[in-house]
Amino acid sequence: MPGLYFTSVPEEEETYQVGDRVEVFCDHDRNGERVRDWLEGTVVQVDPKMIAVQFQQNVYLTDGWMVPDHVLWYPKDSNNVRRALRRRRRPRPRPVQSE
Repeated sequence: MPGLYFTSVPEEEETYQVGDRVEVFCDHDRNGERVRDWLEGTVVQVDPKMIAVQFQQNVYLTDGWMVPDHVLWYPKDSNNVRRALRRRRRPRPRPVQSE
């Protein structure tokens, strides 16, 4: 069996893992309008070169077609994918107790 030759050492640590929250720059629906902006999704599959991200909202291909399964594929090194920012939730105001 011939040996495998690499130009660089294979990465042992994956950039993304299934279940990671990411933000993707894509066409999607927001408040009934179609916009191109960052949208949060979940990584559902990781291949050697690509990741699949699933969304809760409708997403669209660049040619205008809606993606029925809400899943878009991106190269791992795409500038249109980034880790989701952890947003702090504002604490709910406590009800005022009358005496």
